[in-house]
Amino acid sequence: MRPLLTVSLIALGTAAFAECPAITVADTQGLEGAYPKQFELGAFEAAANCDLSFSENPAIAELNARIVGNPELPSVADRLPQEPLVVLPFASVGKYGGVIDGYSNATESGTSDLLSLRHASLTRFDSDLLTVKPNVAKSFEWNDDFTAITFTLRKGHKWSDGAPFTSADVEFWLENMTKDENVVGSIKDVWQAGGEPMGIEIIDEQTFKFTFAAPNPGFLAAISQYYGQPFQPKHFLGQYHPAINQDADKLAKEAGFENGYEVIAFYYGGSDWKDVPSPYLKDASKIASLPAAVVPTLESHIVVEDTTETRRVVANPYYHVVDTAGQQLPYVNEIYEQYIPDAEVRLLKLLNGEADYKSQSNLLPQAPALLDGQDGGNYTVILRPQITFETFGFNHTHEDEEKRAVFASQDFNLAMSHAINRDELNELAQLGLGKPSQYISFDPAPEFATEEQINFATQFDPAKASELLDGLGLADTDGDGYRELPSGAKLTVNIQFSTQGTSVETVEAVAQYWSDAGIQTAIKEVTSDEYRAAQSANELDVTVWRNGRPAATMQGNIDRLVVPFGSFFHQRNGMLWERYETTNGAEGVEPPAWVAELAELAREWQATTPGSDAYNELGSKIIDLQLANMQYIGTVQTQNLVYRSNKLKNFDEFKTWSYDYYRAHPYHPDQWWLDE
Repeated sequence: MRPLLTVSLIALGTAAFAECPAITVADTQGLEGAYPKQFELGAFEAAANCDLSFSENPAIAELNARIVGNPELPSVADRLPQEPLVVLPFASVGKYGGVIDGYSNATESGTSDLLSLRHASLTRFDSDLLTVKPNVAKSFEWNDDFTAITFTLRKGHKWSDGAPFTSADVEFWLENMTKDENVVGSIKDVWQAGGEPMGIEIIDEQTFKFTFAAPNPGFLAAISQYYGQPFQPKHFLGQYHPAINQDADKLAKEAGFENGYEVIAFYYGGSDWKDVPSPYLKDASKIASLPAAVVPTLESHIVVEDTTETRRVVANPYYHVVDTAGQQLPYVNEIYEQYIPDAEVRLLKLLNGEADYKSQSNLLPQAPALLDGQDGGNYTVILRPQITFETFGFNHTHEDEEKRAVFASQDFNLAMSHAINRDELNELAQLGLGKPSQYISFDPAPEFATEEQINFATQFDPAKASELLDGLGLADTDGDGYRELPSGAKLTVNIQFSTQGTSVETVEAVAQYWSDAGIQTAIKEVTSDEYRAAQSANELDVTVWRNGRPAATMQGNIDRLVVPFGSFFHQRNGMLWERYETTNGAEGVEPPAWVAELAELAREWQATTPGSDAYNELGSKIIDLQLANMQYIGTVQTQNLVYRSNKLKNFDEFKTWSYDYYRAHPYHPDQWWLDE
């Protein structure tokens, strides 16, 4: 639907604004904003000498009626902020309607793809993957030493239920959710600097300042790609928070809960990860006693259906973005997500053209079949550089103390690295498109990484591997072709893996290389949920997942550099070291000195100016310390595939295949539309 035209009064001899041009990225008509591909409303109207009128999705009232707890809608002009964000469609002003069909492995497995389509945060990366630009925030400004950043919000911005969104919602998120151990177990590294949680100063309803104990220049890059959102609806969750409402527990008991924190957990799940089981999945019978089925959102779409088999989200009627024709985004009515754990079934559906978009959990060995099927399935596949690559990490805090001593040995890890034939692995599992590489924490390799560091211990050298294993006392004492532990006990490396984190071909090949070196292996494919549960419980012999992070985003979120070297959703190691630190030595295993040294280096590097001599020097030291202790072994850096239906329009081709820029988020999926 096109907006109402602004009538020109020039013919009557009266100065007036003209109709706004529906410009696109493909045809900017000479207009350029402060940030790529977007304008603030006032700047757009001034540049185009026009007055933008707003229009809405004709189906928005019907969609709103499906959002449990939402009131009837006011006009679109009253739903938008006073100064909405104006985005330039990539190729064309879109048409409303339709459903984006997609697939995930399970409720919390492979879901980042479709989460990224509706994600909204204070800022976002542009599709150049270099520029950070405003999104929910109207503007931001650092102080001189990167210890404080001031954000200005959009006046009149509203949550998906129509309630005002203000600085108080950011303060509530930080002070009453993120820093409250009754809500989350411990504060994440992304919300810290200098080892201290960040603070907040409220200036007014639309302005607040985040403060840091040390310079934190990487913060903007980190939050621009992070799945978590630094705001939560105080008007909604605050009514159940004892620190906000003295009647919170009473209100909770009236709804059938023990206390207010239990209601918050019912909605929030104790995590800022948005695909924890929703109230629909936890106990749908309790929704009737609560004000809404799910927490209000600022995202482009909101959950209205969630089962063990599917999830459905519909357009947020209060979304803060419009196109250059004044149409409120998103264009697409719904996103429909099916859970299909079988990779072969997912592949068949992709070949049949039954999905509109798929990136996560696509496996490179599937590329030949998918490329061959493009015409018949009416879809397009593009290969893009993959940020993160498959790495193996022996459990340095294994429950078996003899295994622990072997697995944490540098010589053992060097041997296992030299035992891998990466050139052959590249052909077997990566279609010959990859490049052998060691794990150095950063991916892609930053300027301060040397070729020597990148190639450390990547040479296929069976003789060297055998020499190192012999030196550790790992000998074949019973003549079965496999080495035993120094005590004579059997040594078998059990490799559990999920195809969300690695390919079958990679695991099978590496397992064979290690068997050839005399280390008996056994492999077992599990779901990602099973894998993560076993990893968290310290039950794995070796972790297998994609690992690495761009330096730009690593600087703002150093969790890959501090024990256990990642979050629940990443590859982790040293789980008993983490337990020791979180219990002040009461439980777990005391970490070696290099763990504290690495954390100290990481925090010092985090506070330096990107590109400076200190930044490069400290970054190089981080790599050296990682290589000297090898909690992870790298394999082959490669490409991976992005799939999209040809019906999907305004699709800007991805620069990378990457979780670490949050999948589709930099490419403005809120402006995708379907040409049915």
